[in-house]
Amino acid sequence: MRDPYQVLGVTRAASEADIKKAYRKLAKENHPDRNADNPKKLEAFKEANAAYELLSDTEKKARFDRGEIGPDGNPTSPFGGGFRSGGARPGQDPFARGGRSAAGGGGFDFGGGGPEDLFAELFGGRSPFGGGGSAGGGGFRTPPQKGSDVAYRLVVPFEDAAALKPQRVTLRSGKTVELKLPAGLESGQQVRMAGQGEPGPAGPGDALVTLEIGRHKALRRDGDDVRLDLPVTLAEAVAGAKIRMPTVEGAVTLTLPPGSSSGKVFRLKGRGFSRADGSRGDQLVTVLVDLPADDAALAAFVAGWSDGRDVRRDLGA
Repeated sequence: MRDPYQVLGVTRAASEADIKKAYRKLAKENHPDRNADNPKKLEAFKEANAAYELLSDTEKKARFDRGEIGPDGNPTSPFGGGFRSGGARPGQDPFARGGRSAAGGGGFDFGGGGPEDLFAELFGGRSPFGGGGSAGGGGFRTPPQKGSDVAYRLVVPFEDAAALKPQRVTLRSGKTVELKLPAGLESGQQVRMAGQGEPGPAGPGDALVTLEIGRHKALRRDGDDVRLDLPVTLAEAVAGAKIRMPTVEGAVTLTLPPGSSSGKVFRLKGRGFSRADGSRGDQLVTVLVDLPADDAALAAFVAGWSDGRDVRRDLGA
């Protein structure tokens, strides 16, 4: 896997907001709904998901920056940097006891003990080598493997996604578990549920849940905000009215003041999507005056009424 910073196109000094912005851009460009027949785009989408999963997790990001884990989130090899107490030259046995090769050259220095002592410490009290535990005593034993990861796709209702309401996920086994939605949720984001995958000798794998935000028949997302186009009648716009309308928290009543023109926007604080920092966006309600077609009474009224204002004066046309 590539360096997650390179995948998202940000530097290591990038802020949480910069990382989220870069991920959102790539996710939109490469989303499967837009690129079902483009394998390269789908691969880029998966790569961006993996990079964002690592860098959006404060602990994982810090461990990656320190070199403790790789881009795939797995620990880096304990031998990745080598042992520096002398170094091994071609032809030497790096696992000879006492840090010396069979030929008497200067090999790795394990601090007086054989390599089996080091491996015993690293691998939970037993050497991974056959025979008496040395490199030449039967070869390396493959350590037990975890079970396979299992992929799931979950469509989260629009209102639940905004308010981060926990979801119920039914696993292949038939078991149902609760999934907490991550702050700053985006469509295509992947959540890992540890230990919910296939069983294996070293324990079960994980469940990898790709989240998709469902559509709402009236509300739509705009960044962290939620937008609603609210149709009103001419009478309601002129005289004012109390109008019921949907929000992600349920229906509420909007007090429309008299003389409300089309395009007027009302803001409902904290009724938008949850951000990564725990705050929430707003709901923006745009008033749209809906006029009836071929209404004789309305046409007769307008014919006997005039508005002397120059409402297009500032257009410069």
